Amino acid sequence: MFKPADPNAIGRARRLRRESTPSEKRLWSRLRQLNRRGFQFRQQAPFDPYTLDFVDHGAKLVIELDGGQHGTEAHHTHDVVRDAFLESQGYLTLRFWNSELHGNIDEIVDVIVRHGESRRQALAAARKA
Repeated sequence: MFKPADPNAIGRARRLRRESTPSEKRLWSRLRQLNRRGFQFRQQAPFDPYTLDFVDHGAKLVIELDGGQHGTEAHHTHDVVRDAFLESQGYLTLRFWNSELHGNIDEIVDVIVRHGESRRQALAAARKA
């Protein structure tokens, strides 16, 4: 796991947790329930040089909730670069639009569970090999 190089990263992550959007709060409530089932999601986790909306380091799974600002070309480019960096570190990023979450939270949680369980099994098998 990365330690943030930016000394302000932890303070920024704490601020982002306090200022969570309604969509982030709603998903975080569901992810906390998954943590009781063996997942290890963290919210607004510093991962140099980024802050991840949600991450399970054990499954190397990142969950990002995107609002309207992610529809711009500049933000899309930033997201592509960020996702490529995370992939280079062995992480998979799942992105969901805030609007998707409101009508389909159960389906989104099912997708997260499937990817998380699959990745945990694959990573465990790789460690044994």
